[in-house]
Amino acid sequence: MVTGYCVYEKKKNREIKNPKQIKMKNGRYAIKGTCASCGKTIFKIGKLK
Repeated sequence: MVTGYCVYEKKKNREIKNPKQIKMKNGRYAIKGTCASCGKTIFKIGKLK
């Protein structure tokens, strides 16, 4: 289970549904998915384990 900060709900440790690892322009990795509770996009810098 991957968690992140939901900007829309302003809550920490929200579960990320369908997490996908992407590579940003600067070469760093990030995780992108949707919030399990509200359905909005969550973006978190870091690699998927």
